[in-house]
Amino acid sequence: MKYLFIACLSFCVYAGGHAQSHPGKVRKIEPCACPVEVDSSFHSLCAYLLVPENRKKDNGKIIRLPFIIVKSNNPSKKKDPYLYTTGGPGGSSLRWVRGAVKSSVIHYRDCIAFEQRGTHFALPNLWSNELSDAIKEAYRNNLNKDSMVLEGTRRYKIALEAKGIDLSGYNTDETVSDIIDLLLTLQIDSVNLAGGSYSGGLMLAVLQKDPSLVRSLVLDSPLPTFIPIDEDEPANFNEALSILFEHAAKDSTDKSIYSGLQLRFKDYFTSIEGKTFYISYLEKGAARPINIGYTRNELFDIIGGLLGNPGRLKDAPGIINNLITGKHEPYVREMFDDIFNHDVGPSGMRISVYCADQTAYHREDVLSELVNAYPYMKGYHINDVYKAMCDCWQVPPIDKKTKQPFYSQKPVLIADGEMDYACRPLYMDLIHHYMPNSQRILSTSRTHMVGGAAMDEYTMQFLDNPFKKLVSTQRDMVIY
Repeated sequence: MKYLFIACLSFCVYAGGHAQSHPGKVRKIEPCACPVEVDSSFHSLCAYLLVPENRKKDNGKIIRLPFIIVKSNNPSKKKDPYLYTTGGPGGSSLRWVRGAVKSSVIHYRDCIAFEQRGTHFALPNLWSNELSDAIKEAYRNNLNKDSMVLEGTRRYKIALEAKGIDLSGYNTDETVSDIIDLLLTLQIDSVNLAGGSYSGGLMLAVLQKDPSLVRSLVLDSPLPTFIPIDEDEPANFNEALSILFEHAAKDSTDKSIYSGLQLRFKDYFTSIEGKTFYISYLEKGAARPINIGYTRNELFDIIGGLLGNPGRLKDAPGIINNLITGKHEPYVREMFDDIFNHDVGPSGMRISVYCADQTAYHREDVLSELVNAYPYMKGYHINDVYKAMCDCWQVPPIDKKTKQPFYSQKPVLIADGEMDYACRPLYMDLIHHYMPNSQRILSTSRTHMVGGAAMDEYTMQFLDNPFKKLVSTQRDMVIY
C-alpha cells in the first residue's frame, strides 16, 4: 500500500508548485480500486480525495470523493488535462471515462473524471429508498402523490441524518471547493473543464472562484448558476414543444392532424384539469392487477420523457396526438413499468443542491405568474424538486455571489439542442453576453445534451486553439 501511495503522488503531479494563492487547500489522497472498469490499454489512477464534509463547520468530519485519471498514451500530449464532472445534479461521473478513452480528447490530454460529493461512488452517498418507496406507495394505493412525496422526503431526510450525514454540506459551493482542492492537490496549473446541464453551471462557478487555474471550458446544455430554473421551466418546456409542433406541421404529409396540433394540445390539457384516469396494471410479482389513477401530470411526464430522448423525438408528435385523443394506455403502462421496476424520485444530493442553489432564491410572485401564462400546466412540477420539499429538507442557501453572473475573457465552447426542454439555447446567449470569447453550437436535431461524435469533433478543434473561430461541417450544427 505504501508503494501504491508513492506511485499515486508521483503520477498525480502535473506541474511545479503554485506561485500564487488560491481559494483552496492541498488535501490527502487515498488510492482505491477503480469503481468502474477502465480500458487496460491506458494507464490509469483511481483514488479518493479527502475533503471536509462541511467547510463552514470545520468539525473534522471527512468525506471521500473518488476520481479517475486516465493518462494519454501520446508522448507529445499537452500538459493541461481535461476534467469532467456530470450534471443532474446528483449524477455519477466516473463512467464517463469509458467514452473518454474512445474520444479524440485522450489522444492529446490526460482525462480526469471527478465524482461529486453525495453521488453514487462517493463516501458517503446520499441515496436511500424512502422517497422512491413513498412514490410507489402513492400509486399502488391511489394516494395523493404530492402528499406522499412530502412524506417520503421527510422519511428520506431522517434516514440520511441517522447515518450522521450533514445535509447542509452538500451544495454547489462545497463542490466548487472540492474541484479546486483536487486541482491544487494534483498541482494542476491549467485545466480544461467540461460539464453538461447542472455541471455546466458548476464549472462556471469554478471559473468564477479561481479563474487562474482554468484554460478553457466546454459546456453542453449548461444551466448557469444565475438562472432561476423553476421560474423558467414552464416557458422552456413550452418553447421546446412549440418548435416540435412547428417541425411536425412543416414536415408531415398529414396537415389535417399536425398543422393544428399545438392548439389541440393546449385545449385538451386545459379540458382535463382535475380529472383522474385509471388503468388496470399488474405489477411484476403481484398476484392480481390493481386500478391505478393518473392525471394530466403523468401525461406531462410522458411528454417530458419524449422531449429528453433524442431517439424518440421523431415519434413525439404522433404520441402526443394519441395522448390528446385519449389513447393513453401503452404510454402510461410503459411509465408505470419504469416506476415500479426502478428506483424513482430525486437523490438526496439532487434535493440538497436544488434546495440550496435554486429554491432558496426563487421568487414566489414569479412562480404564481406562471399559472396565468400556462394555465394548462397548473399544479405540474416539471422539476422533481420543489419548494414544499425544500421546506422539509431545510438546508441553507449557497453564497449569493455564486448566484451572480460575472464577466470573463476565458474561451468557452457551448452547445445545446434546439429542442432542449430544460436548458434553452437562450442560456448559451446569456453566457456569451458575459463571456465574449465563447462560441456557441446549436444542434437543430437534438434536445438536452448534444454529445456524440459531432460534439467530439468540435471539442478537439476548440481545445487545439480555443480562440480560433470554429467552422461547421454539418447541416444540423450551427456555429455562431
